[in-house]
Amino acid sequence: MTEQLNDIICHCSGTTYGKIMELLAKGHQDVTVLSNKTGACSGCGSCEDAILRLIDEQHNN
Repeated sequence: MTEQLNDIICHCSGTTYGKIMELLAKGHQDVTVLSNKTGACSGCGSCEDAILRLIDEQHNN
């Protein structure tokens, strides 16, 4: 991952990569759950592909 943990993944909600990674580490592997917990993917939707990629990477590790 080339992104830094404090980099914004969702500009609509201000959610960082670090917050998504923290939730993934706690076992939250569903976009809907991540969206409910952070607000990501609830605005313009441009972050969804990046979040799905992180979920996929988490499954492959």
